[in-house]
Amino acid sequence: MQRYEITGMSCAACASHVEKAVAAVPGVQSVSVSLLTHSMQVETVPDADEITLQKRICRAVEAAGYGAAPADDSMDGALDDTETPRLKKRLVQSLCFLVPLMYLSMGHMIGLPLPPFLEGGGPGALVYGLLQLALTLPVCWINRAFFVSGWNGLRTKAPGMDTLVSLGAGAALVYGVFALAMMGAGLASGDEALVLQYRHDLYFESAAMILTLITVGKTLEAYSKGRTTDALKSLMQLAPQTATVLREGQPVTVPVSEVAVGDIFLVKPGEAIPVDGTVAEGVSSVNEAALTGESMPVDKFPGSPVSAATINQNGALTCRAERVGQDTTLSQVIRLVRDAAATKAPLAKTADKVSGIFVPAVMAIAAVTFLVWLLLGQTFAYALARGISVLVISCPCALGLATPVAIMVGSGVGAKHGILFKTAASLETTGYTDTVLLDKTGTITTGEPSVVQIVGTRRVPEKFLLSMAAGLELRSEHPLARAILQRAEQDKIKYTAVAAFEAVPGQGLRGKVAGKVIAGGNADFIRTTCVLPPDLEEAGQQMSKNGITPLYFSLAGSPAGVIGVSDVVKKTSAGAIAQMKALGLNVVLLTGDNEATARHIGSMVGLDARHVVAGVLPAGKEQEVRRWQKKGRVAMVGDGINDAPALTRAETGIAIGAGADVALDAADVVLVRSDLVDVPAAVRLSRAVVRNIHENLFWAFFYNAICIPLAAGVFTGLGITLNPMIASAAMSLSSICVVGNALRLNTLDPRSADRDAPPKHKAPPRQAPAPAPACPAACPVQEVKTMTKTIHIEGMMCAHCEATVKKALEALDGVASAAVSHEAGTAVVTLTHAVDDAALKAAVEAKDYTVVGIDG
Repeated sequence: MQRYEITGMSCAACASHVEKAVAAVPGVQSVSVSLLTHSMQVETVPDADEITLQKRICRAVEAAGYGAAPADDSMDGALDDTETPRLKKRLVQSLCFLVPLMYLSMGHMIGLPLPPFLEGGGPGALVYGLLQLALTLPVCWINRAFFVSGWNGLRTKAPGMDTLVSLGAGAALVYGVFALAMMGAGLASGDEALVLQYRHDLYFESAAMILTLITVGKTLEAYSKGRTTDALKSLMQLAPQTATVLREGQPVTVPVSEVAVGDIFLVKPGEAIPVDGTVAEGVSSVNEAALTGESMPVDKFPGSPVSAATINQNGALTCRAERVGQDTTLSQVIRLVRDAAATKAPLAKTADKVSGIFVPAVMAIAAVTFLVWLLLGQTFAYALARGISVLVISCPCALGLATPVAIMVGSGVGAKHGILFKTAASLETTGYTDTVLLDKTGTITTGEPSVVQIVGTRRVPEKFLLSMAAGLELRSEHPLARAILQRAEQDKIKYTAVAAFEAVPGQGLRGKVAGKVIAGGNADFIRTTCVLPPDLEEAGQQMSKNGITPLYFSLAGSPAGVIGVSDVVKKTSAGAIAQMKALGLNVVLLTGDNEATARHIGSMVGLDARHVVAGVLPAGKEQEVRRWQKKGRVAMVGDGINDAPALTRAETGIAIGAGADVALDAADVVLVRSDLVDVPAAVRLSRAVVRNIHENLFWAFFYNAICIPLAAGVFTGLGITLNPMIASAAMSLSSICVVGNALRLNTLDPRSADRDAPPKHKAPPRQAPAPAPACPAACPVQEVKTMTKTIHIEGMMCAHCEATVKKALEALDGVASAAVSHEAGTAVVTLTHAVDDAALKAAVEAKDYTVVGIDG
């Protein structure tokens, strides 16, 4: 995707003309022009000569009457408002000439005196007219951009708003010069009546006032458009300009741009973290509200990731830089929102179609209006005033801004709350969702095993059992071992590492403390060391029914107890699912777990058995998305890696808990926080933006539908007419109203469920996917083949082992999915292309399991 900066655009018609010109360039697949950001995104065919194509694209834009240049991907100055200061300067200069012009032309109407020699007819009348011309010409020169752009539009047969303005102001100016000529003719012939007639029909003030009022409107519009990026600007301002880096062991303050990957930097309490990195030394709390919108600080300790623009609150931190410059999370967030604003939402297509014919239609209406009033016997001046009014009151800008300003503000609000929409289309379509499919691990649950239940015996109480288990698990790398150790540390339980430690693959662990044998593992393994009493066996079975993995322990040949470890449901999951239901969404849980575990997790978060689908592999999740798509639009929520096929298939793919990796390819929406509450928040925000766009489009169409007939004099019979100067003021206000309405989105809190209700607007009908481009005859058609291999593995003991092996295998290039079973001791991998057995074996054994064979 290539980005370009476009200059010279003033309305939606301009953007439409640029799109058409670039779309005709050979090698261009798609193009999207943003009037709001004055930018263009172009997707080209693969293997195209990038430099040559850039030159062709720029030439095509210039031939259409505009300017184009490849955009710098740097964030420096990306959000600076350069348009408002320039327009302010033009406005002040215009007013310096307009004020005395208005005094001359209209001051006498409110009792202001004129010099005696300028009153009445005779030579004074001609001087009166020449003075007005002398004051009008500088205003025209100051605002010559309207005339240059308007002429280019006519020359390239692509008229825009500037064409309408320049025609209206130019007609008034030309008529004023004509009136001066007639006054001169009257003086030469001694016709005093002719001089007085044209003295009152000069229209110079209309020309100057039209240009100035349009400039006023564009200045206010530019200021309002600048405010649409306030959320992003506030993020950029949080990033510090300097960093304290260790150089030869000494702290040195350097610009952030000089920090390199691998540098060690220091962050004092109260300072902003300059770049993304990892904590090397120190413990502190960091406020990450700038990126996630979460006000609660996050504890940081050695090994914890930190992000640029977040605030260190108490302890001093020593960190290692890992992502700098344009690679930081903050820069990725800004780039995503900027690029989203440059894309087109489906709703924008309506405005684009209208704007393509809007300006020529208005010009035709103005010409017809002028001729009709002449045929009805009105004076030339009256007919001209009606035609000019039609030209300057019509507003293609309101149509062009209706969608992009709402998209920009909505994207900024989302970024402020850690909700990133990658395109304008995703921001619109998220609100149309009918069904939300939720992955379990890492989405509804924490994704990390935790000790949730401890059952001891009369001989071995719970605290002693936990101490004994921690000592046994200390030398194990298994995820369940880490869960037991974390619980022991949390409860401040002291423990001692066992001697003669031995791991029995696929079964358990054993060791010795004070000469006594301690064993821990599954029920079958413990039965080889002791007889399990009915109460402990029943407790373990009940844990299994509840989706908890039981770990049995024995001490010196006697049963010691059972510890239950499970992937814990997040505290906010049940509330988030309740919010989704309140929004009218159908919520379904998809998981690879067994039926009992899946139903138990579902019941904990408010989902009945009908809305729980268990035993689903990654490919199966994609099939489930297809099945639910027959009933409506689907949003798939997952971690963005193993769920990539389903995320891609769904109308809206939502990656949750992405952390620093905000540019996940498979997702349409990225939720920076690992919190399911942001899913209904994203839907809420999308619906608010769509509602705002509908309001803007209604206002834009309603304004033009009412004001153009009013300007044409349709309501003259009711005593209602419109002066060209009032028409130009109305035109300016229309764009300001559209932008102002979009700015109301800044007050929205997407996480507030106070006004939740099902959507009022129905989703537009879904379009069938575009057919793939035809392959050239010379290109042989290749059939995509898949293959499977079965890997026999020792050492897997539970569902967590399955998840570890599954993730390791699916991370390999060529592995589409992996179905892992600890009970069968196998992993069946589906391959998109050949993968060496050695690579498969290395991936599994890197996780401390043993591969004993590979079939297929």
